[in-house]
Amino acid sequence: MSYVARSDRPADKAARYAEVEAEILAVLDGEPDRVARMATVSSMLADAFEDYLWTGFYVVDSTKLRELVVGPYQGTLGCLRIPFGKGVCGAAAETGRTQVVEDVHAFPGHIACDGRSESEIVVPVFDRQGELVAVFDVDATRKAAFDVVDAEALEGLMKKVFAA
Repeated sequence: MSYVARSDRPADKAARYAEVEAEILAVLDGEPDRVARMATVSSMLADAFEDYLWTGFYVVDSTKLRELVVGPYQGTLGCLRIPFGKGVCGAAAETGRTQVVEDVHAFPGHIACDGRSESEIVVPVFDRQGELVAVFDVDATRKAAFDVVDAEALEGLMKKVFAA
């Protein structure tokens, strides 16, 4: 049996993000470890949205030039390594900008780790010094699952959790 997200969240997407953000920030208050922060964010967001198929981080590998390595996540097997510029995650790492993809099958060079993925959002994660440390990736089971509400909420959360 696969995991089912909580159903007691607000129906409005912005309100749902606000609620889960407050919970994440409360749980992480005083926690300095980046891996613990990533694991908590992945887990709590996966639990908040039923369309999320894969929720997690690809971390900039400090030992390889321009390459991401899988970090904490929730979901099925993820790709282990992604070069900057390849796929949606690599595009976010390369440009430093959030990528919202309504149909992953139409995205040139999309990396298909799970065939059930239909849409994707990837948000760059910067530290206090403004250096890219990771990208936050969410895949959904329906097309056009992500929009400006998701982008703004996730960008704001990443800043509060990793750059504050």
